[in-house]
Amino acid sequence: MATNLLIVESPAKAKTINKYLGKDFEVLASYGHVRDVVPKDGSVDPDKHFEIQWQLNDKSAKHLDQIFRAAKTADNIYLATDPDREGEAISWHLSEIMGKKGLLKGRNVKRVVFTEVTKSAVLDAVANPRDISEWLVDAYKARRALDYLVGFKISPLLWRYVRGAKSAGRVQSPALRLIVEREAEIEAFVSQEYWSMEAQCRHPSQDFTARLIRLDGNKAEQFSLTDSKGAHAARDRILQAADGRLRVTDVSSKERKRRAAPPFTTSTLQQEAGRKLGFPTRKTMQVAQKLYEGIRIGEEGTVGLISYMRTDSVSLSGEALSQLRDVIARDYGIENLPDKPNFYRNKNSNAQEAHEAIRPTSALRRPEQIAQYLSDDERKLYSLIWKRAVASQMIPATMNTVSIDLTAGTEHAFRASGTTVVVAGFLNVYEEGRDARKADEDDDGRKLPALKVGDAVDLQDVVTAQHFTEPPPRFTEASLVKALEEYGIGRPSTYASIISTLLYKDYTTLVNKSFRPTDLGRVLTMFLTEYFTRYVDYNFTAGMEDELDKIAEGKAQWLDVMAGFWKEFGQKIREITLMINGREVKFPGIVELGTDPKSGKPLSARVGQYGAFAQIGTVEDEEKPKFASLRPHQSIFNITASEALELFGLPRELGVVDGQSVIAAVGPFGAYVKKGDTNASLKKEDDPYTIELDRALFLINEKEEFIRNRIIKEFDGSAIQVLNGRFGPYLSDGALNGKIPKDVDPTSVTLEQAQAWLTETGKPARRGFGRGAKKTAAKKVAKKAATKTVAAKKTAVKKAAKKTVAKKAAKKAVKKTAAKKVAKKAAKKAAE
Repeated sequence: MATNLLIVESPAKAKTINKYLGKDFEVLASYGHVRDVVPKDGSVDPDKHFEIQWQLNDKSAKHLDQIFRAAKTADNIYLATDPDREGEAISWHLSEIMGKKGLLKGRNVKRVVFTEVTKSAVLDAVANPRDISEWLVDAYKARRALDYLVGFKISPLLWRYVRGAKSAGRVQSPALRLIVEREAEIEAFVSQEYWSMEAQCRHPSQDFTARLIRLDGNKAEQFSLTDSKGAHAARDRILQAADGRLRVTDVSSKERKRRAAPPFTTSTLQQEAGRKLGFPTRKTMQVAQKLYEGIRIGEEGTVGLISYMRTDSVSLSGEALSQLRDVIARDYGIENLPDKPNFYRNKNSNAQEAHEAIRPTSALRRPEQIAQYLSDDERKLYSLIWKRAVASQMIPATMNTVSIDLTAGTEHAFRASGTTVVVAGFLNVYEEGRDARKADEDDDGRKLPALKVGDAVDLQDVVTAQHFTEPPPRFTEASLVKALEEYGIGRPSTYASIISTLLYKDYTTLVNKSFRPTDLGRVLTMFLTEYFTRYVDYNFTAGMEDELDKIAEGKAQWLDVMAGFWKEFGQKIREITLMINGREVKFPGIVELGTDPKSGKPLSARVGQYGAFAQIGTVEDEEKPKFASLRPHQSIFNITASEALELFGLPRELGVVDGQSVIAAVGPFGAYVKKGDTNASLKKEDDPYTIELDRALFLINEKEEFIRNRIIKEFDGSAIQVLNGRFGPYLSDGALNGKIPKDVDPTSVTLEQAQAWLTETGKPARRGFGRGAKKTAAKKVAKKAATKTVAAKKTAVKKAAKKTVAKKAAKKAVKKTAAKKVAKKAAKKAAE
């Protein structure tokens, strides 16, 4: 039996590490977090020193049982979860759970930390263990308590006044506010017209263009020319003054150094993977996790390819620097290697946990050498990390910018610029991406003819172009991560989950890879900024992160930080609750649009449980209000009265086929067409307001064909069916969907097998999916049940009838007996 137990978070990492340690070690995985705060009110109690109630995760039990069994036979227990606050918390939870079970008595329990899954790093960590950091655990407890209190205290108030809102969050709400405020800027933006002017110059060596820098003796600004008339009049003046030639009045040349970007942090990796690879933040972290935990590389076996991917640090270890410098000298020449290593400082004052930057565990593993062992996504991300790390230790690039000023007469001037690379340096390997190009970057790589002061250049033409100012761009995942980091909202490890939460809760949508707030998200933000202003303030959120950092560094006590927070926050919750109970809080999700001309009733746009809709009338009216869902591109904040009234044109009758009406409508699950009992969802390209009969019939026939071919097998007396699905055959009883083993012919499945597999693998069925097939099965089962019910009723009636007859017969018999007795007595008396 192994005398040492080492616990990591993931099975992949356990598998990689297992080969580094001898037979005396057993390596097991906790499969992530094992406990969390109980999801009910009162689980964090401010009146009991913020006591937290924890509960085991449902999926943790079987993994913990294995850990408990191994702990009973181990002399030493090493907690080797990830090297950050969350990892420290998991180690603490494991220690707490095992301690309560008495598994730690007489055993040596230590925390080991490594930032790369390599043999040397793991062995060194095991040889130099430490105790669990109380400071990091306290910072974790404070974070969970804060998140819990904000969520569980504000969310119930939301449910009463922001219909459809699922929750508010300490970090997600300020992040949502960023997106909402950007949308408001875009809507409020008023575009302005302006005109640019460019000289087209001809030269024997090469033609080139120059932009206007002086007009009529004044500096040419963006809005010097604001209409077509002014622009063309200015062009005429310039052409007349130039008389076909421009004269060179100044030639300047300037060299500048451009330093490489530092190696990746979590934030910059997410941004760059988004820009260059098109990866969403969650995908970036998932792929990075695989690279960190280990990939099988031929005879070398399973190896961790990158260092830990959740970090704020831009520093590299001495060993890593030495290796990178060797690779640069060998592959790119000694001339591209600086005399000393390049060191970088983190711009983020909130940077925490002094790990290394994200880097390859061995720079000697060039991307092209191990590409055959990696998936396409793994190869792309590893290559990005490798190139960035190598480039960070190379010499700067030397750029030379040449500017030439040319005049047209004495009042007008143009400037041509070109930037060329003199020494490529780090650009031989890598260049950082940007969210948007700067104006002067258009000159990069552009060469100009050799000119000197006094030279004359032929002016071929002066070209004018109309432009309009553009609103600020919507956030992409990359730019949102950058903004979150700049504002100090959240931490690198939480950016992906913040974005996923905002999308999952339908507070935002992604349109062309850019975030747009939904009406629900905007209404939620309006409510929070109105009544909980301080708690969605960017400075407050960043300030709380600072406090958490101080706790992690041992510079503040977590209970003191919590007490300071709760004093104000608890009071605010009480105030808003009283306001809501007194009906002083105004629901922000209603926009009055006017009056319906037909009924004279109020017309409004609102946010409800199933999204945005228009409403005619009020709940106080005798008749129920009329409702109509807004179309996907519409918002309650910009819809007009006429657009809202058009929505009440649904449902539309498209025609009558086989004596049945065909209609187009919108329901809780989207737009659809209907004929008889068959509903068919519209495709993305279909519009319920414009769809025609032929297209509707095509969709309905397609749905009916799908239903006809959907049922593979049914079972008498059971709702279970074997069905065809998008991913192959499966089982369903309408409530649960279950799997069929891949090696089993779906037509051969027996009812007993189906019941067993559905019990073993069943998961809740999606509402509305495969409804036709399930309806058919339900109808058959219902019919059989009804038949049985009728039969049972008939039997019961017969039994009741027999009982009644029997009772009557018994009564008659009793009466006859009584009559005989009376007659007998009377006869006896008469005889006497």
